[in-house]
Amino acid sequence: MGHEINLEKYHIRTDLAIEAIANIKSETGIKSHVEKKEKITITSVFLDEKGSNHIGKPEGVYITIEFDDVTDYHNQENVKQIFSEQLKEMLTFLKIDSDDLVLIVGLGNEKSTPDSLGPMAINNIVVTNHLYMLNSLGDGFRRVCVLKPGVMGTTGIETSDLITSSVKGLNPDLVIVIDSLASQSVERLNKTIQMTDSGIHPGSGIGNHRKKINKETIGVPVIAIGVPTVVDAVTIVSDTFNYMHKHFSYSKQNIDNPIDRLIPITKINYLKQQYNLKKDDKEKLLGMVGSLNDNELKQLIFEVLTPIGYNLMVTPKEVDFVIKKLGEVIGNGINRALHKNVTNL
Repeated sequence: MGHEINLEKYHIRTDLAIEAIANIKSETGIKSHVEKKEKITITSVFLDEKGSNHIGKPEGVYITIEFDDVTDYHNQENVKQIFSEQLKEMLTFLKIDSDDLVLIVGLGNEKSTPDSLGPMAINNIVVTNHLYMLNSLGDGFRRVCVLKPGVMGTTGIETSDLITSSVKGLNPDLVIVIDSLASQSVERLNKTIQMTDSGIHPGSGIGNHRKKINKETIGVPVIAIGVPTVVDAVTIVSDTFNYMHKHFSYSKQNIDNPIDRLIPITKINYLKQQYNLKKDDKEKLLGMVGSLNDNELKQLIFEVLTPIGYNLMVTPKEVDFVIKKLGEVIGNGINRALHKNVTNL
């Protein structure tokens, strides 16, 4: 556009480390490893101090599990099993013993569906600490207690203060925090689980900053588990532009393909193959807007929507059903990881 756009004003709304490093080709302090199991992608990101400063996220290990769908029973079981295995590995990494006390906290607002993942997952947790206090805790089970602190708007109490008080009273060896996250990609909504040993900064993805919950603030190791359930309007609009590029690129390269003439235009999935418009074609299609790179496009949309209050946070229409399934995956996956005698939940 002939001038340099200042991107400092635009805060990318993402809680996912995998998205924060997406455009970084090589940077000291950031290591990543990718593997696939049962059509599920597992990405491990390791940040040291330099990497943390570069992408603005705390030092630590970030495990991201990407999947297609948890409403299908077979997929749900695969995701649950892999999630449980990854959580077990993190427990080993943090040197959490089989008889250590674990406090599980479900963050979020039960009355707001996309923000209710934490409380929903808590409903599926096998709670055992009361049995231990009665000397009736069976073999193969560890001490587990749960907490639903609600949100400050309804309790008037800072969530981290409630957790800190509970930690002082219970003296757990580990705190697991479950929360809804924000994503920078429509494709990741309700299809990604992130867990990290770096703790959590509730509300940061939507600009509603609360106190951090990590080992430094509450005094015990913290594992944060979350799923992106919302994106902002900037992300949706910019993704739509990118999908337009892919759609027209596909159409241009397959204009004479006889197979496409038999398929309704609404049934063609152009994302299954790699088609990208060249810069000249983008400019012919969209003029000046077509000449912008991804960051410049997001900045433009941000500057258009934000002043009029239309940079909304959006969630898919089927979120009620999906959140219930995700709550089952995370809650029962945690049960499998924490209790030796829980295998089929």
